[in-house]
Order: sequence, then structure tokens, then C-alpha cells
Amino acid sequence: MDDSLVVAAQAGDAAAFGRLIEPFRRELQVHCYRMLGSIEDAEDAVQETHLRAWARLDGYAGRGTFRAWLYSIATRACLDLLRRRKVRSWPPDVASPSDPRMHPAPPVDLAWLQPYPDTLLAAPAPPDGQPESMVTAKETIELAFLASIQRLPARQRAVLILRDVLDWSAGDTSAALDMSVVAVNSALQRAHATLADYLPSDRDLWTGHSSESDRQTLSRLIDAWERSDTAALVALLRADARLVMPPRPTWFAGRDAIEVFLREHVFGQMGSHWLLRPTAANRQPAFALYRQQIGALDHRPFALGVLDVSGGRISELAMFTQPELFDRFEMPDLL
Repeated sequence: MDDSLVVAAQAGDAAAFGRLIEPFRRELQVHCYRMLGSIEDAEDAVQETHLRAWARLDGYAGRGTFRAWLYSIATRACLDLLRRRKVRSWPPDVASPSDPRMHPAPPVDLAWLQPYPDTLLAAPAPPDGQPESMVTAKETIELAFLASIQRLPARQRAVLILRDVLDWSAGDTSAALDMSVVAVNSALQRAHATLADYLPSDRDLWTGHSSESDRQTLSRLIDAWERSDTAALVALLRADARLVMPPRPTWFAGRDAIEVFLREHVFGQMGSHWLLRPTAANRQPAFALYRQQIGALDHRPFALGVLDVSGGRISELAMFTQPELFDRFEMPDLL
């Protein structure tokens, strides 16, 4: 940290403040995304963090790192947003498993968890030396982790992220959240107990980035989907796999139910005119799904799919039937 920049910024030099804060923008957005489960909300929180940091810059005395000071402000901004906005939902939290022979339910106006483009995770190492892998490790950005921590009360979620993801001490966390150390430790213990009911115990299967095996699984899925080969698709699934489709509450539990849905609805009622393009989200293999309507010449955005792959098989396929996400992932409007 260049002390001269701090002094200049505290004297009212907006350009110096911009140079101070810009290296942290992406990781702060990831931090806010973890807290809020939404790209748009995370952007709002980062903007609010910048405004608050500029207004309170005189209060930064250099006793801790500038980065930690920003994280404290960002966390409080997220907590303030969570008091006014709904918790991000995941289909298994709001509905029972669906009958695969029934037409999927229409979209429901809930605040749904959103995927996060990997292109926004490709940030340089933070300037105070913490490696980027600590900031955006796969096990702390995966959809399964995000869906699980959305179930926590906001303050427990903040404690978990500061303590377990950012590796802050209980003392630093208590200062950032205006809690006692005892309260921080208690909140962390309760958060761990809740997550134990939702997260898999085999966390050692997760790696920092999608593995070559994961990418091969994605390639096989794309090939099978474009050929409308239900059997080949189902062969990629674990027996206990889930298929979820936010913003629809519809979801299917188990390989057999997914097989019926794919065969009868996706490749039956909807037809075989599909194209897929690979991408990546939340350090997981993903794809953009395009559909050609009857009589149309072009394939148009239909859904963004994200794979949770463990042990070489797909354990969850999240199909975000929200074409507006394609711009976030820099995917073309037409094929």
C-alpha cells in the first residue's frame, strides 16, 4: 500500500482514492456476491462500499490493512441490503420434487440465486499478498456452497465468510461486525451445524478450478444434447442427481426422473433443435443453451446450464431459464 496515495486521498484527491480502491474491486464483488447471491446486488453493494469508504476515509488510520478496512465496510453494506431484500432461493428450498411427466411450473417471482461468470473471477492477486486462490477457491464459490449459506441468517453468513473464507481471526471479525468474540464463535458454530445438513462431506473432491475430467463431462453433455441422445445424457448423471430450473420452482430428484423429463419433454414436446456453447460459472463447467423454434432460422437463448460434477458424474444440473443472463456471460444473442 502506497502511503502517499492514502494521504492524497484523505486530502480529497479522488483520483488517488480510485487508484487505492480499484485493485480490490473484483474481489469485493465476489465477497458481496457470496453474501447476497446476486450479481446485480453485489454490484450495488460494491458501489455503496466505494461511497462509504470515500466518505469515511479520514477514519482509516492504517492500523490494519486497507483491504481489511474495505471488507469491513463491504460486509456492513451487504448486511444493510439484506435487511431490505429477500433471501436468494433455490428450488429444493421452496418446493417438493416434481413429477417429470407434468409440464414444468411457470416462473415464480422470487429472489433466486444467480450464477457468477468465471470471467469475473479471473482477478490478479490482491496487493496485500493474499493469493487469488484464497479469495475465489472453488469450494467457496460453487453453487452448492452459495445455496447452502443463503439459508443462514445474515449475520451468521457474514461470520462464516469472514472466518472460514477470508481466514479472519475471531477478534478481527468481532470488530468488523460490532459483535463480541463470544458471539462470533457462537455464530460460527451454529453456521457450521446448519451447513453440515446441506453440504457434502467429501469436500476433498472439490478442486480450485474445473478439472480436465469436468471439461470432458461438459463436452460429452454438449454432444449428447445436440444429438437429443437421452441415454447418453443420463449416463453422465449420478443416481441421486438433481435437475433444478430457477426461476421455476420445478426440480427433479434422481436419474430416473430426469431421464423421463429429458426424453418426454425436452427432446419430445420441445423437439430436437438445440445448440450448446461451453462457458464456466462459479468455477464449474457450464453451457449456454439455444433453441430453434419451429419455422425459425436462428437459435435463440433459452437457458444457462451449470454442472456440479463429483466423482466424474453430474450430481446437479442447474438450468437457469433466464436468457437475460447470456449478456453477463458474453454469449451471443443468436446462433
